Amino acid sequence: MSRLCQLNLLCTISVLTVLTFFCRGLVIAMVLSLLFIILMRFLGGIMVWIIIVAVIVIIGYGIFHCYMEYAHLKGEPGANVTLKELGFQTDFTVYLHIRQTWLAFMIILAIVEVIIILLLIFLRKRILIAIALIKEASRAIAHVMSSLFYPLFTFIFLAIVIAYWAVTAVFLSTSNEPIYKVVNESACEHSGLTCEPANYSTSDMKKQCPDSGCLFAFYGGETVYHKYLIGLQFYNVFLFFWCANFVTALGQMTLAGAFASYYWAFNKPDDVPTLPVFASLGRSLRYHTGTLAFGSLILSIIQIIRVLLEYLDHKLKGAQNKFAKFLLCCLKCCFWCLEKFVKFLNRNAYIMVAIYGKNFCTSARDAFFLLMRNVIRVAVVDKVTDFLLFLGKLLIVGLVGVFAFFFFSGRVKAFENTAPHLHYYWVPILTLVIGSYLIAHGFFSVYAMCVDTLFLCFLEDLERNDGSVERPYLMPDSLRKILNKKNKTKPAE
Repeated sequence: MSRLCQLNLLCTISVLTVLTFFCRGLVIAMVLSLLFIILMRFLGGIMVWIIIVAVIVIIGYGIFHCYMEYAHLKGEPGANVTLKELGFQTDFTVYLHIRQTWLAFMIILAIVEVIIILLLIFLRKRILIAIALIKEASRAIAHVMSSLFYPLFTFIFLAIVIAYWAVTAVFLSTSNEPIYKVVNESACEHSGLTCEPANYSTSDMKKQCPDSGCLFAFYGGETVYHKYLIGLQFYNVFLFFWCANFVTALGQMTLAGAFASYYWAFNKPDDVPTLPVFASLGRSLRYHTGTLAFGSLILSIIQIIRVLLEYLDHKLKGAQNKFAKFLLCCLKCCFWCLEKFVKFLNRNAYIMVAIYGKNFCTSARDAFFLLMRNVIRVAVVDKVTDFLLFLGKLLIVGLVGVFAFFFFSGRVKAFENTAPHLHYYWVPILTLVIGSYLIAHGFFSVYAMCVDTLFLCFLEDLERNDGSVERPYLMPDSLRKILNKKNKTKPAE
């Protein structure tokens, strides 16, 4: 066998090994995501309190460390200089040699520690509600397992939307007439002038500049189409935002409908529909397409305004008008905040549409006032859930990344014979980490949607039911115990 064939065989084996390990890594990420959701069902309360205690301990250690640094700098030359006397320094390490800096850090951390402890004392019941909702979300997902794979459906549709936008953008950019210009390395008076490639070899320009050539420069022209090309590209971007937001909204409403059917089932899981995700998808497409399109339109208008502001900022980079820069910065900040608010409102509006089937405006209004009436519960549940899911993603990505590092770097003897020898082993590691994050994000986005849906259903349950025989609470027993709510039983005849 020749040397070239051996090299080709080794390269093929290395590529297959990398691909095999990459697929295994993604499967591991998927299994870890499922395990985390299962653990949240049985150990949700323990995990929440471990995280809270860990945060308190870490901040406490920070206070202790600041005090030790403050005491260590006592008597050091120049350590007693005040921050006011020192002034602004570009080298921030200078501030770490000042006692007043560590004193300020210690005071700030102490204030934060006291605030967190006071919040835990006064919001302990809200935290218990958050724990109960997290456990109930895990039960709901266990009964609606198909919901975990719905993000794949959303991913396929988003890939189609992105592909359509990219093809349209390329077509718009290249559908004009090609412009050719004279190019010559040496000095030529005709360099940069337009030319015709078909007749250039016999033209006067070629005779005067024998070394020159007529090469493609760009697509352009002075037609009406060319003048409005930027506007057409912005319109294409707007359609991309609209379609992408529509696909995302469809996924949110579909999952919300599936989990709402679980919550409002009187006998769980017997009264849950057979195919809740499929049934919810059918309802969303049949009855609420206009609602999804309208909500996506509002969000898309805000996003295209942000794109226009970024375009203006790029064009005015060389401007010296500080007021214009300040105004543009304020507008960008305001529309960023507005986009976040509209996303939050749309998400809860789609949940209300999935529960009651009303139009977008009515559902958005009802969701907004319902959340405002329970603003403290919303803040606690939202932050506790977000922090837990963030730690879950971090844990999964970290485990897969460490496993990939030890495999590709060859630092573990068990993998020495199986791992391929790569010069840039960080490339497959980084790719695997990104893939693991996407998988974890897909699973946990379903979990977050489940918690949000159950939370709004829980608030609605509290307001429209009173525990009587005619209007019993449908919340789980754990939530009823926390709130001291009971369902009255029908008296025996």
